[in-house]
Amino acid sequence: MSAPLLLWVILLHWAIGGGFNRGGRTWQHCTDLRPLDVLSEVVPASGLARGMRVFQVQGVRGFQLAASRPRALGFPASRLFIHCDRFPEEFSIIVTLRVLSVPAKRNEYVFTLMAEESPSVLVGLRYAPDKLHFLFWSQEHAGGWQTRVTFPNVSLSDNQWHTLVLAVSGQSFSLTVDCSLPKDVVVETPFPASLSVKRASFYLGNRRRRKGVFTGLLRQLVLLPGADATPRICTAMNFKVATLSVPTVLQDLPVKPASNEVLKYPYETDTKVTLGSRPPCTKQEKAQFWFNASRRGLYLCNGSTWISMLEVKQRLDYLEEYQNLVTNSETMGVEVFTIPKVGLFAATANRYTPPGSAIYKWTDGKFVPYQNIPTYQAQSWKYFTIGKKIFLAVANFEQNDRGQEFSVIYKWSRRKEKFITYQRITTHSARDWEAFVIEGEAFLAVVNHREGNNHNIDSVIYRWNPRTGLFETNQTIPTSGAYDWEFFTIGPYSFLAVANTFNGTSTKIYSHIYIWLSGSFQLFQSILTFGAADWEVFSIGDRVFLAVANSHSYDSGMPAPSNFYAINSSIYELNITAQMFVKFQDLLTYSALDWEFFSVGDDSFLVV
Repeated sequence: MSAPLLLWVILLHWAIGGGFNRGGRTWQHCTDLRPLDVLSEVVPASGLARGMRVFQVQGVRGFQLAASRPRALGFPASRLFIHCDRFPEEFSIIVTLRVLSVPAKRNEYVFTLMAEESPSVLVGLRYAPDKLHFLFWSQEHAGGWQTRVTFPNVSLSDNQWHTLVLAVSGQSFSLTVDCSLPKDVVVETPFPASLSVKRASFYLGNRRRRKGVFTGLLRQLVLLPGADATPRICTAMNFKVATLSVPTVLQDLPVKPASNEVLKYPYETDTKVTLGSRPPCTKQEKAQFWFNASRRGLYLCNGSTWISMLEVKQRLDYLEEYQNLVTNSETMGVEVFTIPKVGLFAATANRYTPPGSAIYKWTDGKFVPYQNIPTYQAQSWKYFTIGKKIFLAVANFEQNDRGQEFSVIYKWSRRKEKFITYQRITTHSARDWEAFVIEGEAFLAVVNHREGNNHNIDSVIYRWNPRTGLFETNQTIPTSGAYDWEFFTIGPYSFLAVANTFNGTSTKIYSHIYIWLSGSFQLFQSILTFGAADWEVFSIGDRVFLAVANSHSYDSGMPAPSNFYAINSSIYELNITAQMFVKFQDLLTYSALDWEFFSVGDDSFLVV
């Protein structure tokens, strides 16, 4: 038998026989799509490795790594790459961490992969102030030099938890922070197609030396070969601690052990108890305690509100009348607000001029008249601040005595201690103002209801110009007899919902939800409504709801119903997987114009 024919038979035998045996183990293809939990490999089954401590911050556990024993925080790469000794060509790295303040010109390593006989980093992730560097070694494409891919403007040193997803494919590198818009970088040198990890080891939080050890907390470090992990990660409500795989020692544990048993994995936490008056409860105070001596109550901050731990829970038994507020004419809306160091106020939007609308101040346990402001069929007020400036905007529905139609923004004068005219904006039967901030910029949106008999007109979003100190047109959005704007955020995303009421012939029309993308609002979802007059967004636990108030059902081309106003109003719930709001519940209402959500203790209420 000739040599070429013998080689062919041998290759055919391999193909039919299912491969060859190396070291007693059948060879398989390198592509393995299961997540490889790098962090769990460092933790022995019996407990923690030397140089590791478990801390709980803001209700989330993570590892703190010691700089004294960098080699103790390593393991052979062969424990992850079982079937072959090559690093994946395409992959994602998922990291959940909490970074402490890093001094300028200092670099800290999240992880490295290094050959035993070489000081060079084969693969690594390194953090510097406001930058993230991905390192890799490419012998064939870079002459044996290390390639560094830098992602600028990555700010993580805010003492908060963050989840990073780094997706690598050839020359393309993409970084997603907390499921926000990805940062994409394309470099000249591609990630190597065949990077050997033979006799290489992973090192957690270091590069095999004490210098550059990661000083923060590390919760998750996962390698996902062959896939972009972003769709798998960005499904939870809490994007900052989204999880693909977390070591058992860091997973949520019972509040207290059963009977008298001790915790299998002890952990430390930076608990602090505050005494005195009610302190703020924000993300900075999460997992902190407050003791209220007057009520003898102990409260835990969950990041937004104080949760009672040791106190009789407050419940709503019934409401009783407290004060009758006599207004100058029919009141269309009330805005309650607090001016720091001045007091509590309520502004009523009154229908008729004269005498206009009024502002009341809380004095001696009740609201008393404070200031009158001329308005023209005022529909609503909106209180908001920009820096130290305090504003109050009124939506006027009709023209003034000179035939001019505009709504007015008033500014609080600290010297006069009252609101004075600041900016007039042309509007068309304005129903509502909505003020909000996106990426540090202030916006003000007005709902234009109609112009003459035309209900299909543009409503306008204005952007604050810090240079001129005025609001300027930023975007117009087509609306149909609109009544209300509702702004809300979910994770890193900003939304704006409009309640469309009437298109000139029918109240059965679509209202729309817009999402902020690339500097403007773009259509996200349309929902069929019936004379929609109000949207109300609220959350119960981790669930997000959006309620619409349907006012009446009318269609000029259809027979009149027996009752225009007896109609279902609907509550929608955000479905993270479907990335849309889906109907949760219908409630029969009668000419509904407004929803209001509130909580008392553990109970949630919705008023129509």
